[in-house]
Amino acid sequence: MSKATAAAPPSPLRALWLKWRFHINILLLLVPLGFMPKYFADAALFRGDSGLGEREVGEVQVGPWSLKLAELRNEAPRPDPAGYMKAFNAALCANCGDQVKATYLRIGKPRSLRAAGVIFFGTPYRMGAVLPIPERTPADAELWITMEGWDGAMHQAAIPLSQASPATIVWLNKRGIKP
Repeated sequence: MSKATAAAPPSPLRALWLKWRFHINILLLLVPLGFMPKYFADAALFRGDSGLGEREVGEVQVGPWSLKLAELRNEAPRPDPAGYMKAFNAALCANCGDQVKATYLRIGKPRSLRAAGVIFFGTPYRMGAVLPIPERTPADAELWITMEGWDGAMHQAAIPLSQASPATIVWLNKRGIKP
């Protein structure tokens, strides 16, 4: 004859799990849904469905060519191991795509083509560049765009940094660094 064994009552933690497991699992499914609108907005931005960026600067004439310039994000420069960086997007005009070899972006006037700044990458209709923002950038600095043609021609244009990125100017003023 065997002894009857009494079943031990479940621990309080197990009882809580058994009672609330359905609700906790539903919560785990619903929490990611809260992040879906930002995910879809970012996906549309990177695909180009919602324009070049969060804040479009407008059309910039560079010699015989022109391009649309936009900030990828309307925010202060982001810290990076290489310094503070700001992302810009650009799109060449419809007739410029076959004529322009390279497009560069820089804060301050370039001394030569070797120091023209960061190069835009991507297709002529959606190019991107990540521009380093020096810590001692004055608030009245200019953003220089240099375009090099396949025929060797080089054209430059400047726009005020305050027009290209007001958020960067606010960030520079908040940091309080004077040149």
